[in-house]
Amino acid sequence: MKKRTVAVWGCLVIFSLVLLVGSVFAADKFAYIDLSRTFSEYNKTKGYDKTLSDKQKTYVAERDKKVAELKSLQDKLSLLSDKERGIKGAELQAKVKDFQEFDRQKQAELGKDQEEKMKDILKDIQEAVKKYSEKEGLTLVFNDRVLVYQTKSMEITDQVIVILNSGKK
Repeated sequence: MKKRTVAVWGCLVIFSLVLLVGSVFAADKFAYIDLSRTFSEYNKTKGYDKTLSDKQKTYVAERDKKVAELKSLQDKLSLLSDKERGIKGAELQAKVKDFQEFDRQKQAELGKDQEEKMKDILKDIQEAVKKYSEKEGLTLVFNDRVLVYQTKSMEITDQVIVILNSGKK
């Protein structure tokens, strides 16, 4: 008899918890956002892409010029006598080392620039999602990449893009 009473009480507690949790989730509103599309359709992203592309082109032009100089020196080196080749070879090695340092530094700068721009854009997206969510009473907004299934009625991507591109974050 005691076991039966404990089992009944256990079932009642579990049933109550299920009802409580169900009622809590029933009041919540969920949505999701296509983060990649939001990112690519945000006007600021397009501007940053142009800026980074221009920096990349400048870097590539500088790099190509330095590579051409190194090739020219290497070609001249092959025409020199052994003694002169030894002296000029040391110069060439120093220039190659300088070029490698230049290349490493520019790559790091471009990577850092890109990372900073991405963080800035993601921050804007997060602010726009927050603004929209507060206005619409949304409890949770998910990234569509982590969802196994979603209905289009819960997608807020277009609304967030409008907020971002209107400049009213």
